[in-house]
Amino acid sequence: MQHPTLALVHPSAHLRDSYRALIAEFVANGDALVPFTLAFDNTDFDAFLSKLADCARGVGVPNGFVAHSSFWLVRGGTEVIGVANIRHTLTPALLREGGSIGYGIRPTARRQGLGTAILRLSQLRAAELGLARVLITCGKQNAASAAVIVRNGGVLESEEFLADRGEVVQRYWIALASL
Repeated sequence: MQHPTLALVHPSAHLRDSYRALIAEFVANGDALVPFTLAFDNTDFDAFLSKLADCARGVGVPNGFVAHSSFWLVRGGTEVIGVANIRHTLTPALLREGGSIGYGIRPTARRQGLGTAILRLSQLRAAELGLARVLITCGKQNAASAAVIVRNGGVLESEEFLADRGEVVQRYWIALASL
C-alpha cells in the first residue's frame, strides 16, 4: 500500500500533542510501549526532545545501551502515527533480542500497511547512519510482524526460545546495500 503523505521525521515540538495522543492510544489499548522510548517522560517536552537528541549522540545512555535515534512516522505533516528507534550498533543483548530497529504504530492506524512503511523508511534512516545491514527481531507468534519484516527484505537467520520472554524469538537480517 502506498502512503504518499508519510514521512519519517526527527521528533519535533510542533508534533507534541499528536505524539502524546499516540502514547495515550497505546496505554488505553493496553499495548506495550514499543519502541522503549515511548516510555520516556515527556511532561517537559523540550527536555524530552533534548534527551532523544542526546541518545542519538550516545550521551547519557544507561550502561548496556548504545546510541540510538528516534524518528516519528507522520501522516499529512501533523499526525504522529508511528515511532521508530534505530540502534547504531548491536550489543550481545540486542543480537539476542531487540535488534537494530524497533517500531510501533498507533492502534487506530494499524492494518493499513503502515508497519511495512515505517520499517522501509527506517531502513533508509539506518543507511544514512552508516549501517550496512539491520537485525529485526519479533516473537514467532507475531505473524503480522514477521510478514512486515519479510516484505521489507528480511531473511530469517535463527529462532530461539527465550525463557525470560516465554516465547520463541525470530531474528531477521536485512541488507541495506540494495536501497
